[in-house]
Amino acid sequence: MGIIKKLFSRCKSADDIDYSMKYLIAGLGNVGAEYEGTRHNVGFMVVDEMARKAEVRWSLERRAYRTELKIKGRTLILIKPTTYMNLSGEAVRYWLQTEKVPLENLLVVVDDIALPIGTLRMRKQGSGGGHNGLRNIETLLGRNDYCRLRIGVGNNFGRGQQIDYVLGPFSSEEQADLAPTLEKACEAVSCFATQGPDRAMNFYNK
Repeated sequence: MGIIKKLFSRCKSADDIDYSMKYLIAGLGNVGAEYEGTRHNVGFMVVDEMARKAEVRWSLERRAYRTELKIKGRTLILIKPTTYMNLSGEAVRYWLQTEKVPLENLLVVVDDIALPIGTLRMRKQGSGGGHNGLRNIETLLGRNDYCRLRIGVGNNFGRGQQIDYVLGPFSSEEQADLAPTLEKACEAVSCFATQGPDRAMNFYNK
């Protein structure tokens, strides 16, 4: 029976696919062991947690690690760009086009030093706000009216220490807030896909 289903699914034409039910969730970060667990990689952490909960595996594909999961009839395509943070737009643009995901169904998950740890902010548009990943996405898409979920990582650093701070690991005190923050972020992503960005902002922009 499974083989028959697979054969029929392969015969499905592009006209039969409802692309409005597909979502691209791009968690931003830097690949490599030296960046694991750093504040700048909190976007990776969110999509990793979603994949862990759904028990789906990542595969290394073009310009990103990719996996997908289903939530209430929606297909969420999760990616972790392998282009490094400053070129995140290359992966986002490629997967938007490849999966034919509508721009309104794109959600980019990033770190934000302007927000305290444990704080989430979802927006439907806006500038990169000094974030190189968002800036590159805006440049390559040619627009900034896409949704983004900012995860607060705090700003406990001195003058000229921002790079070391965001590329550094969370402190032991911050770790206590990290797990519930990731949990809340996963819920916000799911709400975005199933109930829309306005409802997600009302629930999670606290």
